[in-house]
Amino acid sequence: MTDEEVKELVSMREVMNEVELAFREKGLKRVQMPAKTYLFYGKYDGDLRVMPSYLEGLDVSAVKIVNSHPENKTKYNLPTVMAIVVLVDPKTGFPLAIMGGKTLTDMRTGAAGGIAAKYLARRDSKIVGMVGAGAQARTQLAGLLEVYGELEEVRVWGLYGTGDEFAAEMRAKYDNIGRIFSVKSVGEAVEGADIVVTATPSRQPLVMDNMACPGMHFNCIGADAPGKEELDPVILKKAKIVVDDYEQASHGGEINVPLSLGIIKREDIWAEIGEIVAGLKPGREKPEEITVFSSTGLAIQDAVTAKLVYDKATKKGVGRFIKIT
Repeated sequence: MTDEEVKELVSMREVMNEVELAFREKGLKRVQMPAKTYLFYGKYDGDLRVMPSYLEGLDVSAVKIVNSHPENKTKYNLPTVMAIVVLVDPKTGFPLAIMGGKTLTDMRTGAAGGIAAKYLARRDSKIVGMVGAGAQARTQLAGLLEVYGELEEVRVWGLYGTGDEFAAEMRAKYDNIGRIFSVKSVGEAVEGADIVVTATPSRQPLVMDNMACPGMHFNCIGADAPGKEELDPVILKKAKIVVDDYEQASHGGEINVPLSLGIIKREDIWAEIGEIVAGLKPGREKPEEITVFSSTGLAIQDAVTAKLVYDKATKKGVGRFIKIT
């Protein structure tokens, strides 16, 4: 299936339901998910990742191959992230489907942000600050709207002046957001927001401690490889930190640099999101808490979303059959 076909098959609500189930399965330790394997293309400022998984209880398995090349858009007119996903029949090992993975990746990551907000952000959240205005910002906003229904204000700061384009596009798309506008600094996007989404490839903090305030929730999406970070580590020192997977996050998530420098320790991590979804640990407990969700992107998210796409495609006759054996 092409990426365009995938895009027409599933909604954010459907993907969120599947991803929440996948998180729960992980919290209950019913998944196999080796850590991402990386190839680093240093001279091109890019990398390639391989992500296999098997959700034993759901009998769903897949492998994703995905890149990240931040300079693609400006240099080659290509997306920063491209991917393919192979859905596998666990019983036989037969590849059930090969599908474009860019939209799938964007949507399952946006779904994770929405689920994190459901458990970690304040229920009365109305103002969102977006740091980054790329593909991830779009699906992160979609995930938040599934949780909150409507938002009072969305402010966006974008790299390379992309905030204006994002704001205009979102104004045309949504009528359940009071105001959407671009700002000229990260501080203007963050200060006074209830929820802050960071979705850039930054390797140095963009959101500083003096921008954070009690009750704020951060969805940290951009730090997904070693050396990447978007938050001032001082924020992490006083926050309730939740990760999608500790091993992945410790090597490439928002916590990877502060951990390597000894600024925070393993004991400072409150939980994995799956433990909270499964009811093993509480999420937000007090209105004044600062909460942080570090999303590195899990292979199990890809697997359940690919299975959702496959089931809908076979029912609707979308895609094409090819003989490979």
